[in-house]
Amino acid sequence: MAVKRDYYEILGVDRDASEEDIKRAFRRAAQKHHPDVDTSTGAEERFKELNEAYRVLSDRQRRAAYDMFGHAGVDGASAGGEPFGGGFGPFGDIFDAFFGGSPAGGRRRQRAVAGADLRYDLTITLAEAVSGVSREIHFPALVQCGTCNGNGAEPGSEPERCPECNGTGERRRVSQTILGQMVNITACPRCNGEGRIVSTPCHTCKGDGRIREERRLEVSIPPGIESGQRIALEGQGEAGPRGGPNGDLYVLVTVREDADLVRRGTELYVEVPVTFAQAALGASVSVRTVEGSEEVAIPAGTQSGHEIRLRGRGMPRLRGSGRGDLHVIATVVVPAKLSKRERELLRELGEVSGPAVLPKSGPSLGDRLRDLFS
Repeated sequence: MAVKRDYYEILGVDRDASEEDIKRAFRRAAQKHHPDVDTSTGAEERFKELNEAYRVLSDRQRRAAYDMFGHAGVDGASAGGEPFGGGFGPFGDIFDAFFGGSPAGGRRRQRAVAGADLRYDLTITLAEAVSGVSREIHFPALVQCGTCNGNGAEPGSEPERCPECNGTGERRRVSQTILGQMVNITACPRCNGEGRIVSTPCHTCKGDGRIREERRLEVSIPPGIESGQRIALEGQGEAGPRGGPNGDLYVLVTVREDADLVRRGTELYVEVPVTFAQAALGASVSVRTVEGSEEVAIPAGTQSGHEIRLRGRGMPRLRGSGRGDLHVIATVVVPAKLSKRERELLRELGEVSGPAVLPKSGPSLGDRLRDLFS
């Protein structure tokens, strides 16, 4: 199996190239390698490669998926357009601008109407966001009709060339203006621009080429994903009418908030209550992490708000290696009610220890107030 080249390399742009840079690079390359211009061996394949690279990198969502997962994240991206020789999908208008007409030498090449894009909302737990998870999702969608294989015609018959437009899918009207002849091109009203009509519609799909059914799909959620991020699945949306290409499926991920752990990017925060005695004398307390409970040492003399950082126990980095940290915040809890014995002991301690003295190290009052109101 041939290894696909990097899309940025194909267009000759850097990975941080702007949309305008990508469009400009594609235009230059398309003019150079268009099969009507480049007659060398392999021109057709090079042009298809350019077409596919531009289709992905010119779309923000597809580009983000490619940057995140490489070719695996946009498998089927080229399926949204037609292969060379059967039309140029979304690039037909660009070729008109480049070469003064459509690639077929004056006759418009038709492209089938693509199916609708779909959105699926998926909720996962914080623990699943840490390890990654594979989920089977169910959703209703229009799929290709199995009776007519998507062409809309009853088995034994075929779609016919539209007699109104003679298969071009367009209607042209020439008018004289002060600037000369102007050609107004509109879609053929009889075939809706498809160039074909179905005289004997399929009895299953009524000529649409699609039927509605419940789809099942396995979706892999990568470790480190955050709420609001989307996973683009090329070609997994609804089928296009009468054999048109599939739309895309976008899985919108929501990470459910955890009862104890607070997430900030790759960092996790957890508050652990400690008694006055534990804070003063030091202790080992149980702290909840995403992997379960863990014993953490509270050093003697710990002040309320003291932070203990557990390296590499936070969230995975979505586009890199390693993990963030888990920040354990110790909160000294003062009991609201005391027994008689506790009161006696605390009075005795107060007499021995004397008045409280602010620690020399740590944030000042001004710093703490800024943190409080920021």
